[in-house]
Amino acid sequence: MFDWLRCLPENASTYGADVDGVIAIIWYTTVAWFFLTIGTIVAFLILYRRRAGRRASYVRGERLREAAWLLVPVAIVLVLDLWLDVRGAPVWAKVKIEKPATALVIQVTGKQFSWEVLYPGPDGRFGTPDDRQFLDELHVPVNRPVRVVLKSKDVVHSFFLPNFRVKQDAVPGRAIEGWFEATNTGKYELPCAMLCGFGHSGMKGYLFVHPPDEYDAWVKEQWS
Repeated sequence: MFDWLRCLPENASTYGADVDGVIAIIWYTTVAWFFLTIGTIVAFLILYRRRAGRRASYVRGERLREAAWLLVPVAIVLVLDLWLDVRGAPVWAKVKIEKPATALVIQVTGKQFSWEVLYPGPDGRFGTPDDRQFLDELHVPVNRPVRVVLKSKDVVHSFFLPNFRVKQDAVPGRAIEGWFEATNTGKYELPCAMLCGFGHSGMKGYLFVHPPDEYDAWVKEQWS
């Protein structure tokens, strides 16, 4: 069987596997429906092909039987859609609603064509003299929830961490929250996933996930 997981980047977050599970359900359902549809079309082409000595069937116009060709597939699709909603709702709640409490809050602002990453400093508040801003680099500790507050200075951008299954638009005039918890240390790409102008392809930052002691040392270095 085709291993679709190989098409996705390595998961490095706590809820990444849950998101992958929803993607798997959608993928297998779509593939099954595709082959069922194509198989039905091919079968009809063979069964009802033009053959010598065979006259075309007379259609009596029985509306209920004709409508069934539409109503039955619609009913099946509706049931599948509701099933996907039921399976995906807990994952949506985990990612968007049940955000864990955390003291680490970082503000990320998109602009053409870079990410401005703002840390609140020792006082834990934004907009004070001890804030520290970085360009296109985000530093977090492993195994600790991180909350990001997303903003935009110009157009709509999209904060995208493919290894963490995080994708959230940054909209001008709004502050939108998201969160993730890294399970692996390393360096990960942070591209913009929304076409935001001529330099969109070059809008890419990096997320650095540190071991706890290494992150503490980095913080101490920035505010020493």
